[in-house]
Amino acid sequence: MGVLSVQSSAVQGIQRGLDGMRQNAADIASADQLNQAGQDTDLVGSLVGLEENKVQVQASAKVVSALDEVVGTIIDIRA
Repeated sequence: MGVLSVQSSAVQGIQRGLDGMRQNAADIASADQLNQAGQDTDLVGSLVGLEENKVQVQASAKVVSALDEVVGTIIDIRA
């Protein structure tokens, strides 16, 4: 697996996590209105999803950081 494919996967993980967090936040924000309208909402599921997506973003960011360190070390060795 090349450096660019690892970086691409990590950035995609960050983007997916952020997209999921936006959706979870929107679900949480609209839960009260939906409940008042008689629609069931899964507030607990949205809160759990928010935490899961946060962890995904953090893990993907750590991959990017580790990749940065590895590339920096390789450049230092080659220089």
